[in-house]
Amino acid sequence: MPSEPFSLKSIAVAAYGPSLLYGMASGAIFPVIALSARDLGASVAVAALIITLTGVGSLATNIPATIITSRFGERWALVGAALWCSTAMVVAVFASQLWVFALAIFMVGMAGSVFGLARQSYLTEAVPLHFRARALSTLGGVTRIGVFIGPFVAAGVMAFVGISGAYWVGAAATLVAAVLSIRVPDLGAPSREPGVERVVPPTIRYVLRSQMRVFLTIGLGVLLIAAVRATRQGVLPLWAENIGLDASTTALIYGLSGAVDMLIFYPAGKVMDLKGRVWTAMPSMLIMALALILIPFTAGPGWFTISALLIGFGNGIGSGIVMTLGADYSPSPGRPQFLGIWRFMSDLGTMAGPGLLSLITALASLAAGIWATAGVGLLAAVVLGYWIPRVRRSNT
Repeated sequence: MPSEPFSLKSIAVAAYGPSLLYGMASGAIFPVIALSARDLGASVAVAALIITLTGVGSLATNIPATIITSRFGERWALVGAALWCSTAMVVAVFASQLWVFALAIFMVGMAGSVFGLARQSYLTEAVPLHFRARALSTLGGVTRIGVFIGPFVAAGVMAFVGISGAYWVGAAATLVAAVLSIRVPDLGAPSREPGVERVVPPTIRYVLRSQMRVFLTIGLGVLLIAAVRATRQGVLPLWAENIGLDASTTALIYGLSGAVDMLIFYPAGKVMDLKGRVWTAMPSMLIMALALILIPFTAGPGWFTISALLIGFGNGIGSGIVMTLGADYSPSPGRPQFLGIWRFMSDLGTMAGPGLLSLITALASLAAGIWATAGVGLLAAVVLGYWIPRVRRSNT
């Protein structure tokens, strides 16, 4: 048992304030990225491609993010990433050419990679092991709350200044996030004091080779989780349209699913801390897979809503699982390098999942694509159930 009690209140503002604001910034701009691209002359296909640039920017920056965090420490990595994102938002506001706007969206993805790595690395170091899952699931939950409220804040501002209001909300939120991040204790900065021996962090290649078994087992499960989570966001509106639901009904059902998702992140973290990670990882994927299997059998709003709520519940009980597993298996020294690779694998899944849905839908049908995604969820449950220990794992 821990010798000293730990409370999330002791780190709440520094750890979660910037994340809430950063999530709000992301939520503010995501619904209008395609519209902004269309206003600048993009076709529907090109506008859809520009939306993916946030993921491409994150994927491309995951490894460099480890270097930034290792060199400057978590605090300044957070500050720099938030300022970079704020700058990107301003560039998007004043972009008069499509390529400039596309660059701004790519910059948003870059910033998200550094910010995400630094906040996860900080909480892994700052929070004791017995409270880790609750801390990281709360981080995931707070970010989701920010993403949820972001569009509402943006809508209020856009009513007065137009579509640029969404980006101004994002710029302001990330600027405040940068200010709050200055309060984060810099746990990972290298020592610069004279006479103190500087510990040279291991290279990314060394961490990759030494932790290869983890990446090929638990890491594969994380990739599959990310694929299912990313695909579910497209499944709900696509099937709603397929069965003839109008946009307002679709938005309401999607919002209810998100609300269920947000409500249970802390209990999920507590179960992970007290019972072990597998007790939320497997049920999360099994419930989401079941809901995805059911969706193609729905023909009206009733059963479709139930399936959507199941998806929200399944995703909610897995809140923070990817970050928690990454923290559990990350070595020290070498934590930022490990987490950079971990996030790279997660981002690969995020991009591959919707790609699989699109491919199967084009070759067969939307129902077949959804069932293929359910198959990915079942595979994730098997992989995680086999490789994750049944008890809480001590970090090394």
